[in-house]
Amino acid sequence: MLLNMQALQRKSKVATQTSEEAIIWIATVGTICFVIALMLFDNLPSNIANPIKELTESIKQIAAKNYSKRVHFESHNEYGELAQSFNVMAKKLEEYSNSNLERLMMAKKRIETLINNMREPVIGLDEHFMVLFMNDTALQICNLKKEDVIGKSISEISKRNDLIRTLTSNLLNSSLQEQNEKPLLIKIYADNKESYFEKEIIPIKIVPTGEKEEKNIGNVILLKNITSFKELDFAKTNFIGTVSHELKTPISSIKMSIQLLENKKIGSLNPEQQNLIENIKDDTSRLLKIIGELLNITQVESGAIQLNKTPTTITEIIEYATNATKSTAEQKEIDFDIDIAKNIAPILADKEKTAWVITNLLSNAIRYADENTSIKIKAQETDNHKVEISVTDIGQGILPEYLDKIFDRYFRVPGTKKDGTGLGLSICKEFIEAQGGTITVKSEYGVGSTFTVNI
Repeated sequence: MLLNMQALQRKSKVATQTSEEAIIWIATVGTICFVIALMLFDNLPSNIANPIKELTESIKQIAAKNYSKRVHFESHNEYGELAQSFNVMAKKLEEYSNSNLERLMMAKKRIETLINNMREPVIGLDEHFMVLFMNDTALQICNLKKEDVIGKSISEISKRNDLIRTLTSNLLNSSLQEQNEKPLLIKIYADNKESYFEKEIIPIKIVPTGEKEEKNIGNVILLKNITSFKELDFAKTNFIGTVSHELKTPISSIKMSIQLLENKKIGSLNPEQQNLIENIKDDTSRLLKIIGELLNITQVESGAIQLNKTPTTITEIIEYATNATKSTAEQKEIDFDIDIAKNIAPILADKEKTAWVITNLLSNAIRYADENTSIKIKAQETDNHKVEISVTDIGQGILPEYLDKIFDRYFRVPGTKKDGTGLGLSICKEFIEAQGGTITVKSEYGVGSTFTVNI
């Protein structure tokens, strides 16, 4: 028993010592593991996340066209391979961008040289009305320097330059539809003389990539030098005016001589002679009418329309026109159906020219109307305090493709056999518009036409 007790005590001491050593080792190993885990917890996420974060930032730089950005990973694992592939891609993009930039710069210089060598003044603006370019011709006629205008607001430049203010007045104050309606004639002192330019504003519109709606990105102001054409036009106008004046006197003498021949006190004419006299009288009247129209058109072209506006009634104008064309209408057995609204206020207009317009419209209506029909003349006030006069005939009418040309000078509907110079309606339009009015036409081929004057 003693031996057994001693053995148990000895083994108990050994077990206690062993357990204490095991506890010490376990504590030591646990502490080491805790320290390692703590280090891993602190460093491992950053070791994984930092490369991803750097790669993400680099991708953003590449998306912002900063192709010089590179990724530097020293490790040879998957991150290193990814960084190497990324750097190769960025280098190729940088080379491609540089080559494209060089081509774009060359194209830009080519376009700038082309614009500067244009003889017509050209001004380019962006969508915010900042000056993108202005060629040398435009700078010269505007008396400006390139460094004073490029990149500057056109509204600021117009405050100190009268010509720029004239060129951009409707651009800054109107819609794009109004800008491109009709070229505007401008007189500018250039080439040591008064020159004439036709101003046109061209809106630049594009459809951005990935979008469907059209977007305005700027405007181009183009001035076309038409001085030579204007000088030819002046020469033509003066020639027509001179010739018309010179012809009017002998033709009037011929007409007076015809009247003397018709006087029975001088002697009687046989039927054949009388027929010849009638033909000469008709031709003379037609020539005088043509000369009168030519004189009117020279007055219009020279811009010397003299208006004598006085208060006059519509009844007086219509009576004058119907009396002047009554005999011609009776020859074709055409009646006038006159409808004048009551209580129409007197209008402020040039009585002579307005009566000439209505007379011309009635003459045309009689010429193209069918026989044994009636021409309706209607006058009424409109809502905008104007008087509307319409002349409607029943006849052959006008084909739709010719309606927009009917008021052009010297235009005559193809195939018509009626006499005329093609100036009458053009003069009518000029006379009415000079008084602030309008003249329009509606027609149905084979039915008839309606000409309407608002004044």
